[in-house]
Amino acid sequence: MDLRKVEEIVNDSKGGIVEKKEAIVSTLSTPNSDTDSDAGVPNPTTPPVDAASALQLFLDHIPISSIPGIHNSPATVLVVRTQESVKDGIRMLYEKNVSGALIADSLDPDPTATFTTSFSHPYIGFISFSNMVLWSLQEFKKHHWGTKKDNAKGSKKMKPQGFFSLLNQIPIVSETKIGELAASFLWEPVFPVKPDQTLFHVLLLLSKHRPSVVPVTQHSTSKVVGFVTEKSVNHILLQSSGLEWFDSIADKPLSDFRFDHNDQIVSIYNDQTIAEAVNALWKKKICAVAVVKRQTNKLIGCVRVSDIHRLLSDDRIFTDREDTSVEQLIHIDTGPVLNDIDQDLGALISAGTLALKDKFGPRMDSPITNMETDTLKEAMKNLAEKKSDFSFLVDENGKVKGVLTLRDMLVEFAPPCMDSRIDGGGFFDMALKESGCTIRDGTMVHLK
Repeated sequence: MDLRKVEEIVNDSKGGIVEKKEAIVSTLSTPNSDTDSDAGVPNPTTPPVDAASALQLFLDHIPISSIPGIHNSPATVLVVRTQESVKDGIRMLYEKNVSGALIADSLDPDPTATFTTSFSHPYIGFISFSNMVLWSLQEFKKHHWGTKKDNAKGSKKMKPQGFFSLLNQIPIVSETKIGELAASFLWEPVFPVKPDQTLFHVLLLLSKHRPSVVPVTQHSTSKVVGFVTEKSVNHILLQSSGLEWFDSIADKPLSDFRFDHNDQIVSIYNDQTIAEAVNALWKKKICAVAVVKRQTNKLIGCVRVSDIHRLLSDDRIFTDREDTSVEQLIHIDTGPVLNDIDQDLGALISAGTLALKDKFGPRMDSPITNMETDTLKEAMKNLAEKKSDFSFLVDENGKVKGVLTLRDMLVEFAPPCMDSRIDGGGFFDMALKESGCTIRDGTMVHLK
């Protein structure tokens, strides 16, 4: 079977990724004159199908609309303006329980407007709640507020109680405009997609531009109706399990991949402070800090960027962050035990897409782990089942060797593993243009 036959099958089959996979598997297992010889022996005149090309062609026929929970509650789609202050942005997201918002430059962007090209929309970036809070904490330090040295100078009565209390006392920080945060590289890029665009399109955007979410807009307008997240892409990719082209990548052990584990892993001891953990998240720009036992170096928990909201939820934790151990923080997590969660996955993905307080994710004292002998597919399933977006790689003694993110896993199914015979026409012309890439002499190159 050649690539033309593969494309014919996925074009003719109806439904989502499962139905198209079954059509491919059924055709491969039923010899006929178009695919194999009557005796079931492959036709020697037909060149073998390149696995990467076939998988990418297959994923390029899976519409985004087939992702569970893609149409989220309108309450999760928040917009902040560049002219708004950091204080107002943080407060709005916190009160709405939303982890991030689109950024618009105009005072009143019209999401119902019709644009002439697929690249035009009113949004110029995406900002996360955690990034704004982490930035504010660093600015507090620059102005000598909220530190042990500063607190020792004044009376206990004058000590600010809570994050918002401190924010109100430092206008130079609180009144900074959202637009000014672009200079600190706190904005993420925005590349909206339409419901009938494909999973491969999303994979290309995730691998080249590293957004945390991809907005989904209506066909005729720029109105955002939902978001594609890495978790949702992982869920739908796993439905390809059993397809030879997917399994040829996913069934390899993690040790076969060149993940930058050691460059990403940052750990602190259990008796270090919450402030030290938070500072590491900001300085290293990482998704989580591993918490290890000082005596054994064994992993006992983690502090994630997504846990920053806890500093605002409890004024006592924020005020005493430089005197309280990180171990105390991870054990106050009272979220549900993962094994007790038994709900529809689509509903979980939808409800938790941009939730600030993620009640479905793992607890801080129950870090998700894998070993290098696990396969990529096993790691993907582990994160899907535990509703997590990263896993710590540990050895047989529970010591941390690295960290593996969902993005690390997903990009294995996207370019640059594209076959050189693909010339960039049609879908690739548009997707590669959005990603700042092009095809030259059969090779994908990044445009400078």
